Amino acid sequence: MAEAARGRELALIDALVHLADTLVDDYDVIEFLQFLTERCVELSEVDEAAVMLTNPTGHLQSVAASTERTRLLELFELQNQDGPCLDAFRTGEVVVSGDLAAEVDRWPTFAPRAMEVGFSAVHSVPLRLRREVIGALNLLRVSTGKLDDADARLVRALSDIATIGLIQERTIKGSQSTSAGLQNALTSRIRIEQAKGVLAERRSVSTDAAFDMLRGYARHHRLKISEVAADIVTRRLDIATVTGGGDTPGTD
Repeated sequence: MAEAARGRELALIDALVHLADTLVDDYDVIEFLQFLTERCVELSEVDEAAVMLTNPTGHLQSVAASTERTRLLELFELQNQDGPCLDAFRTGEVVVSGDLAAEVDRWPTFAPRAMEVGFSAVHSVPLRLRREVIGALNLLRVSTGKLDDADARLVRALSDIATIGLIQERTIKGSQSTSAGLQNALTSRIRIEQAKGVLAERRSVSTDAAFDMLRGYARHHRLKISEVAADIVTRRLDIATVTGGGDTPGTD
């Protein structure tokens, strides 16, 4: 028990250090947010996670997700303008449901769809710094029940650090506004989805596997995921060489 707790503590420290690095270094926003979703799943009692960010018009767009199932659910939520992530963004407050079966009146399209694809509970956290809300983190559970206080505080801490990193990155690069700066991340996401589709079709793999290949190649060659995606879409990169590649030695 003590060893497991110590392992979790070290993993949390590593996650906080990784997220804090964005305050002083150039980074890949998509990779950064993907890391956020995966660490939330690893460190708390949630099964899948996703992030939405605002575009320059103030509307949310899906940017990162731990699985394709969650990404599609987020797109469904945005299409119908109904769901916990949207509520968290609009109110700037954490939105929680321990049993989606009881939320059909609250979220008439999202709740049935989420249950249909296998989820039973949700915990949505606004990406907020003071009065500025730039998006939301959606955490989904297969089983019913709310996060305990420790996990709720943990995911809030991770989301707060991520928010500071995103806003700071825009400030360093001199963006006219945070939302305008985040448009680059949204554009990158479109390229990545296109590249995933190409890889999935050409290599006969799932879209989740295609993303792993794309991400692994980017890490191995010390490139941004969006750069690799653009090269795949424009055929500057031979798809046969994109096999994942694994992490670059000596990096996280």
